[in-house]
Amino acid sequence: MNQLSIDQRITRAQRLLQMIEDDAPLLEMRVAPLSREHQESAKSHAMLLAELTRAEIKKLRKEKTKAARTDA
Repeated sequence: MNQLSIDQRITRAQRLLQMIEDDAPLLEMRVAPLSREHQESAKSHAMLLAELTRAEIKKLRKEKTKAARTDA
């Protein structure tokens, strides 16, 4: 099984977070025609995805630190 290194996983998660954050103004425009309920749902989903991605980055950084200590 070809697994990505911790650094690669951190980089991917950071890119995803950047895309989510950069997309916020465009998301506003895309959901504008929707009902208030659907707008809030879409925005809430994007915020949750960003929060989960930040948590994943934090977890991976801890993993990397732990692995570095183990290797030392």
